[in-house]
Amino acid sequence: MVASAEQVDVGGVPAELIKSKPIYSRLWAFAKRRPLGAVSGVMCLLILITAIGAWTGAFVPYDPIALNARDRLAPVWSESNDGSKFFILGTDDIGRDMFSRIIEGAKISVFFGIGVAAIAVFIGGFIGLISSYIGGIVDLIVQRIVDALQTVPLLVLAIAIVSISGPGIMKGFWILAFLSIPRPVRVIRGSVLAVREEMYIEAARSLGATDIRVMFRHVLPNVMAPMIVLASYILAVAIIVEASLSFLGIGAQPPTPSWGAMLSGNGAVFFSTNPRLALMPGLAISVVVFATNMFGDALRDELDPRLRGSQ
Repeated sequence: MVASAEQVDVGGVPAELIKSKPIYSRLWAFAKRRPLGAVSGVMCLLILITAIGAWTGAFVPYDPIALNARDRLAPVWSESNDGSKFFILGTDDIGRDMFSRIIEGAKISVFFGIGVAAIAVFIGGFIGLISSYIGGIVDLIVQRIVDALQTVPLLVLAIAIVSISGPGIMKGFWILAFLSIPRPVRVIRGSVLAVREEMYIEAARSLGATDIRVMFRHVLPNVMAPMIVLASYILAVAIIVEASLSFLGIGAQPPTPSWGAMLSGNGAVFFSTNPRLALMPGLAISVVVFATNMFGDALRDELDPRLRGSQ
């Protein structure tokens, strides 16, 4: 008699016992195996909560675009002249609270990156899955288009298109989402080409499974690991590109708080006398990109059976 899936042992432990582990036990095991990934995951969660709080206005103590010339360039951990406000990170050259602007900028950068990564991975992964599984002339045409789009660096192409179409954060969002599709197509195509030759794919075909079922039931789940780490990479790149566009003045437009615009505006003008105006948004960008990449790598290693035992 063939044992059912619930009776098969995995590493000497019955499968039903593995399935019964509570979520906190799995998270603790992940933290012990991947401490840097766990710390980065916590940082990503805090950043996401901060962005959601900024969206609802819960974590923004003061109006991030309100001017107050009397409190301009207030230092870190200082009060306003009338004692009604407390500035954790001080104020900029026109009296706007830096802490509120950093939190508000997280909303733009985080949701910009998440949206670009979701669109690019979903569309690019679907195209890569279909083209590589079908093969032939369809795959050839798709890959030539991908090669053509990848000949020009992403940032340079994004700057050129946004410059022609006009500045604006939403224009930059859709342009970057479209330009980010080729990379998932190439990565998922390579993963699918390797997976579709496995024995279990042949077994599924021999049992009469249709191509649609094989693609989405057997192939797609086994290429989720590279899709996850690719999504984290695209998210980080999207945040950097958004900051670059805003830095050049063709992304988020004043007075919208943007980390990139803060670097090029008062951050550049007052860097010699008040370096915190540039260091704070620059540090925010660095922390988000670092945490996203490290968590994506750790999650990829945890989900990929070939890398699960590596440290």
